Amino acid sequence: MPLAKPVLSVRDLTVAFGGTGKPVPVVRGISFDVFANEVFCIVGESGSGKSVTSLAVSGLLPETADVSGSIVIGDTEIVGASAAVLRHVRSQDLGFIFQDPATTLNPVLRVGRQIVEGEVTHGRLRPSEAQVRAAELLREVDIADPVSRAQQYPHQFSGGMRQRAVIAMAMAGKPRLIIADEPTTALDVTVQAQVLSLLQRRQAETAAAVILITHDLGVVAEIAHRVAVMYAGRIVETGTVDEIFSSPRHPYTRALLRSIPRGDAVHARLDAIPGQPPTPETLPAGCPFHPRCVIGKERGECRTTEPLLRPIGADQQAACHFAEEKLLPAEARRTDFSGPAGEKAGDSLLEVDALKVHFPVRAGILKRVVGWVRAVDGVSLTVRVGETVSLVGESGCGKTTTARTIMGLVPATGGDVRFEGRSLLKLSSSRMREARRQMQYVFQDPYAALNPVLPVEEVVAEPLRLHGLYETAGGAARIAELFEMVGLSRRMFGRYPSEFSGGQRQRIGIARALALNPRLLILDEPVSALDVSIQAQVLNLLQDLQKELKLAYLFISHNLSVVQHMSDRVAVMYLGRIVEQAARDEIYRTPTHPYTQSLLSAAPVPDPTLGRTRRRIILEGEIPNPAAPPAGCTFHPRCFRSDEHCRRVAPSVVSYPGASIYVACHHPSDPMIPSIVREQSMEAGE
Repeated sequence: MPLAKPVLSVRDLTVAFGGTGKPVPVVRGISFDVFANEVFCIVGESGSGKSVTSLAVSGLLPETADVSGSIVIGDTEIVGASAAVLRHVRSQDLGFIFQDPATTLNPVLRVGRQIVEGEVTHGRLRPSEAQVRAAELLREVDIADPVSRAQQYPHQFSGGMRQRAVIAMAMAGKPRLIIADEPTTALDVTVQAQVLSLLQRRQAETAAAVILITHDLGVVAEIAHRVAVMYAGRIVETGTVDEIFSSPRHPYTRALLRSIPRGDAVHARLDAIPGQPPTPETLPAGCPFHPRCVIGKERGECRTTEPLLRPIGADQQAACHFAEEKLLPAEARRTDFSGPAGEKAGDSLLEVDALKVHFPVRAGILKRVVGWVRAVDGVSLTVRVGETVSLVGESGCGKTTTARTIMGLVPATGGDVRFEGRSLLKLSSSRMREARRQMQYVFQDPYAALNPVLPVEEVVAEPLRLHGLYETAGGAARIAELFEMVGLSRRMFGRYPSEFSGGQRQRIGIARALALNPRLLILDEPVSALDVSIQAQVLNLLQDLQKELKLAYLFISHNLSVVQHMSDRVAVMYLGRIVEQAARDEIYRTPTHPYTQSLLSAAPVPDPTLGRTRRRIILEGEIPNPAAPPAGCTFHPRCFRSDEHCRRVAPSVVSYPGASIYVACHHPSDPMIPSIVREQSMEAGE
């Protein structure tokens, strides 16, 4: 790395939080530098100390935090600095991009005012110039009609637009250091690609140093120059992005990389990291990772002595007693999973036929209906016994509405939903409850889905009690069996949802869904909120359960790597319609619809070399308003193939002879042409 003076220098940083007893160290003596025009990524599981480190650097920790060591930004020492000094540093040298833009922006102030508020407050901008400057900053982050948008409120922006507005705010004063804490976690893959492309461009224009905190290793591979891996409050490995991905030297780094779903091992069992990361109050003696480590579990030195971070190569350091030992490469796989995906799918279980869900738009004093939001507009799909069908697409495309309508939680406007040949849409409430015994829903947020005032055994028992089956099913013995089935212990009975980790709460939600012995599970973003290591555990569990219980899954996700790993067939949704549907391998190898091609090209890949060389299609603009969809093909305003015919005529669904592909496009690519050939032709200006 350059020998120039670093923009940020951190030395022996320790952060502890006091309570009723002894202070608990959350960050335990870490040191690193970040240079101008560099992206430095910090990765690790939740609770590793990543965000606390970033808050310490920016001087945003509460007064209860005990911070020691040194943090120097430019020539200013942050540790022990006064409020006035910290305010000056944050106004001149530091910009912070928080994870959730909805909570970052004040809901009662116009977006434009918030973007330039710091510049006006610190005297760098006259109030009379604020409106013009706000529009200029919004234009720089690719927001259309910036003059009008600057006068709008945060709730009038989409999630991606809000994040871009926050980036504009953070970079308004051209700071020397940008800290981005999980800036793309809640975003769709296409919006994530837009935000990362924008962040890279703005960083290059200002030569700023960037600290990016994320658990998405695909993002790290595509944007980072150097990487620090944190575990239990310490940096356990650091190096260039190529070294970290090609030759990781710490077992924890290797384990993180091996737990990622990869396209070269679909349906293979993921190498999940066993157990849970320790809490700061319960750190084991010796190396904190040794209880989960393939090397140190049985070695005495790892159990007694915590290793120091030491050089392994010119630019790489690792805190491991056995960093020089050769292990399996990060991309290897231990075992294959031979579940339903490898078997012949059974008969049709769920059939969705031309399903429509339209919500009325009301206006005026009398609340008359003035329009309709076409949330789902003619969706047809089939889920067979023992197979996994995935629904993918950007937020707002209708995936969750489709799933909830299948469950009878949202009324349908038209079409039909049949389960085992029986229509569900006109059933009475009692008959629908009976039908739901065969279909269960696993929600995205496991904490919000579990009753916080009930102990977890009662949460899991609730479906049995509602259907009057608790005693006949075996009572407490059945609940214990369900807990064991999802990898939990009956010793956890009596505890409440708040006492469990996110991954454990999701397992409890799955146990509850299995209580009635259903045949179909609807999984709505079941791993989106989980760390990559915990995600791997849950995905393995779902595969095991599918094989053991012959379950069918309707799997909803925006993580295309997870979808590829789990699916038999994939349906791609856009603005309430399925635009392409095919077997998994056909979708990923030879996508035919331009929207599918855009989604796949936007997905980050955990390979720095491939990430730097592959061609990406960055979708411009936002998803149109479903209350006023475009005429013709609804995708045409964002499509790189659209013409006048696309703007006038909506495409019908066509199938390809010799391939199980159904696509709604006037100009689809030929599925028999490999995707690499298509990408070359598009690059040539096709």
